[in-house]
Amino acid sequence: MRRKLSLTSGLALAALVLAGGAVLATWSVGAGGDSLPVAITGSFRLTDGDGRTVTQDSFPGKWMLVYFGYTHCPDACPTALGDIANALDLLPPAERTKVVPVFITVDPERDTPAVMKDYVSGFGATFVALSGNAEAIAQAEKTYRVYAARHPTEDGDYEMDHSSMIYVMNPQNRLVALFTHQSSAREIAAKLAQLGA
Repeated sequence: MRRKLSLTSGLALAALVLAGGAVLATWSVGAGGDSLPVAITGSFRLTDGDGRTVTQDSFPGKWMLVYFGYTHCPDACPTALGDIANALDLLPPAERTKVVPVFITVDPERDTPAVMKDYVSGFGATFVALSGNAEAIAQAEKTYRVYAARHPTEDGDYEMDHSSMIYVMNPQNRLVALFTHQSSAREIAAKLAQLGA
């Protein structure tokens, strides 16, 4: 079975490559979510589980924790979403309201807005789960420099290989830290507190 691309904390990510093969960026992820400067101001225009259009500007004054994955993911995605939820639980209530966790699918064929809404309900009420058509998802992946590729399985189904990064975006929609699904909730919470989120 093919496993999705997972990026472990403390290892350098040499390059993120989209389907076209172009090298987009180099960066590294440290234990505290520190990263080399990378100019990412992610943008998206997607649909939430209630049919509303959501963009990166839908959360004025808020910090965003953005994660790309899919609901059929066996390990990295539920781990990352659980860590995000637990990190938010570690923040004081007043600080928690400043942060919006955003889960964007890399598998729009199966992950409709309704499926995404149902999936994230198990991780807490504050999650914003987003889907859209293939073009809209590809555009979001491009702006965040996300790798995602579909791979058929022997049973006629398919899996998604994808990069597994948690993007910490400040209220100006600038990337200020990166984590992986293997980063602990305490590391994420500590970085948010340090950044003043």
